[in-house]
Amino acid sequence: MARVAVVFHSGYGHTQRLAQAIAEGANAELIAIDAEGNLPAGGWEALNAADAIVLGSPTYMGGVSWQFKKFADATSKPWYTQAWKDKVFAGFTNSANISGDKASTLSYLHTLAMQHSGIWVGLGLVYHNTKDSRRSDVNHIAANVGLMGQTPSDAPADRMEASDLETARLFGQRVAGIAARLRG
Repeated sequence: MARVAVVFHSGYGHTQRLAQAIAEGANAELIAIDAEGNLPAGGWEALNAADAIVLGSPTYMGGVSWQFKKFADATSKPWYTQAWKDKVFAGFTNSANISGDKASTLSYLHTLAMQHSGIWVGLGLVYHNTKDSRRSDVNHIAANVGLMGQTPSDAPADRMEASDLETARLFGQRVAGIAARLRG
């Protein structure tokens, strides 16, 4: 079984809920970036030991949160030695709007993974784009490069759409499965 770590920042709890659902699907370790942009004790060691790293941030103003950016900048230490080369990477985000420029955030996460010489895993879930499509469908937002969640700005984290959480759980399974196959 592959060792998966989900490292994320969550400002209001929505991104954390997605992280938890991904971790459930991947049987992964959660590593929360705190309000000051720091990892908890043992966080760097867990990332170094992981076969797969799933990166997550809310989308704020078309990009990652400053706390996630601080973490990303600190990854220059493992980058310098190529410590994360050939690890599996994936990414996710959440914002209040259907689009919310989430693609920019996923592009940033993808670029970070590629700078680490990682292997990127996309969402891999079909989406529905017919008249009969519903918000309750898995991958309703029709993402491909990574997981996109959407929660209205006035909805608390415990009111997130079940379909977004199920999409996250399935995404976690995919990441863990691919990491296990590549691990041999």
